[in-house]
Amino acid sequence: MAKSTKTRSAAGPDLKAFFDYINDVSTEKGLSRDEVLEVVRSSLITAYQKKYGQDAVLEVILDRETPEIAVVWKRNILENVMQPFLEITLDEARQIDPDSEIGGVVSIKENPFEFSRIGATNVRQILMQRLKELEREIVYNEYKTREGELINGYFLRWRDRDMMYVDLGKAEGMLPRREQIPNEKFRPGDRVKAIIKSVELRREKSREPGPFITLSRASGAFVKKLFELEIPEIYEGVVEILGIARAAGYRTKILVRSNRSDVDPVGACVGIKGVRIQSIVRELGNERIDIVNFSDQLAEFIGNALSPAKVSEVRVDPAAGEALVIVPDDNYSLAIGVNGQNVKLAAQLTGTRLIVKSQSQFSADMSSPEARAQLEQIFSPKPVKPELDYTPLSELPGMTERVVGLLEESGIKSVEELIEMEPQELEKISGIGKTTARQILKIVSESVEFEEA
Repeated sequence: MAKSTKTRSAAGPDLKAFFDYINDVSTEKGLSRDEVLEVVRSSLITAYQKKYGQDAVLEVILDRETPEIAVVWKRNILENVMQPFLEITLDEARQIDPDSEIGGVVSIKENPFEFSRIGATNVRQILMQRLKELEREIVYNEYKTREGELINGYFLRWRDRDMMYVDLGKAEGMLPRREQIPNEKFRPGDRVKAIIKSVELRREKSREPGPFITLSRASGAFVKKLFELEIPEIYEGVVEILGIARAAGYRTKILVRSNRSDVDPVGACVGIKGVRIQSIVRELGNERIDIVNFSDQLAEFIGNALSPAKVSEVRVDPAAGEALVIVPDDNYSLAIGVNGQNVKLAAQLTGTRLIVKSQSQFSADMSSPEARAQLEQIFSPKPVKPELDYTPLSELPGMTERVVGLLEESGIKSVEELIEMEPQELEKISGIGKTTARQILKIVSESVEFEEA
């Protein structure tokens, strides 16, 4: 069927100036021209849907070459109209275009610049809103891919003495109190180094527009990034960071291991006279940093983790996840640390509950027979259960204690022996008849994998 089109008005403002404005907006906002044109297109459709209805079939023409800007409303020509926003009668269609026929489509082309004053205002509002949404999505997509990265910004302002805002260039970052190093002070324009902890496009119950870029200077990940930046051996993978325990502003313990026998991981991180680690310490506000050398031996690992304290002896109870650590009397305070921080961080790093005693405390405890017996019971080496060279019958699922007892009384101690037996042999065992023999063989066939020789 033929299609007909009627243009209500071809008049309009300088369209070339409009397209030049689109180019200016694209450059200013850092968006592509096609993205801005798509926003214009969707904004016009939304505005005209309010005029003609949500179900209306609309098409937007944005042609810079012609130039032309128009909104086309398409309606099917039918005898009986059920949906006015989609359909039109033949008589109405011929008032628009005399050549209209049943089954055809009539298109009404409108100049958006002749929209009503209210309609034009709606278009502008929708356009600006969607441009802002597009800007936010682009910023979100850029920073979302950078989560966990180290970033530099500049202090902007405080909010409620709790939230610090940082200028990141294209966006603002937020540094909540819990992600700040205690007692740090910044003034407008001061450089702020942090990691991007998380990026969210929007937040529930928040009236502020996104994206929300949360930064951190208090996390262990921030310290790790500083080491990767400052220590070449870590950046190159020669020295590996295995874990970090941190009390921001006070002390950090960083667990390292060398992947080369000729490289000392602690020495590589500290440098001659501590020169390598000094820039990291300054960035953290003179926070104490302990470099802990990893060891496969848990007792040695715990001793290293309690640095800078010297350790006399470590007794480990692996089953309970505990260790008794004995230190010289003059190292006890050092081992515990201010407010117990040193021992807490060492326990966190090793994954072991640490009981620290001075040599005097330990000697006093050992002078009591009851205490000595208790300590020896907990921290003495446990006997190792010997490995069996056969599979006990009790490991067969579904085998009752009664049947196991009957088999063992007849001299069959292992699954390996049971496999070799014929049904008739089982039936001859006292207390085992044909039915029980069949059940035993069924359990064996379902539980044991056989290999063909």
